[in-house]
Amino acid sequence: MTPPGTTLAHLTPIGLAELTERAGLQTRFDRKYLLPLTEVPHLIAGLGRGDQVLEIDGRRTFRYESIYFDTADLVSFRLTARRRRRRFKIRTRTYLDSGLCWLEVKTEGTRGGTVKERLAYRPDDSGTLTPGRSFVDGVLAPLRTGPELAFAPTLTTRYLRSTLYLPATGSRATIDVALHWEDPGGRRLELPQLAIVETKTGSTASHVDRLLWRRGHRPVAISKYATGLAALDPELPAARWRRILRRHFGHDGPAGTTPARPTPPGARPTPGRPST
Repeated sequence: MTPPGTTLAHLTPIGLAELTERAGLQTRFDRKYLLPLTEVPHLIAGLGRGDQVLEIDGRRTFRYESIYFDTADLVSFRLTARRRRRRFKIRTRTYLDSGLCWLEVKTEGTRGGTVKERLAYRPDDSGTLTPGRSFVDGVLAPLRTGPELAFAPTLTTRYLRSTLYLPATGSRATIDVALHWEDPGGRRLELPQLAIVETKTGSTASHVDRLLWRRGHRPVAISKYATGLAALDPELPAARWRRILRRHFGHDGPAGTTPARPTPPGARPTPGRPST
């Protein structure tokens, strides 16, 4: 598989500080698209001449690791599965190439957008909320109606990401490939033939959205956390993602994927199949 960064050489680079200044978008509208990896070159070919790509120390593709936290009864997952307005998501995100790490809490904005608040974190603490628990409680305080919740690591995701800056709308788009999920029990899922493209805009769609629409791609309700967890555990409620799981995670999905069912303990991981 060729990372998308190798096909972005023609774009003008932009540094992280400038990207953050121009398109921080901590409150934003996210549109996600799930498409075959073979569609990525068509997307890149349609980018405008003024579009830019994030570059740090000569790199244009970066390794990400996110560890998600939830309660024993998966309240964060279930709120997402049932489309509740007061849903939230807690994760640490580590940028493996730079060693930077953040603790992030996502909530729903008053008008349906996503609000992300984050705290600088030590990479060695990425698997625990203990140093940042007061930060998490502060963000979730307006949502809490009962006792304080106990959180533990529930899912780890890893992937390669390239980030685009779209000056026409002051927005961003990301391209994620080499998608990998793993739960604490050791079940794994890899989807090497798929890409997740996400646009992060204000209320106005970007030209990347319109380009994807012209090629027949529409936004999908996919969550790396919730959809991935549902793929790993068939006992969880997954009606919201049933079509995605059947089409992209099942036998009739893109080449290289197989049904998202755990294989017997000790089995060798197969691309596209969770394994224990």
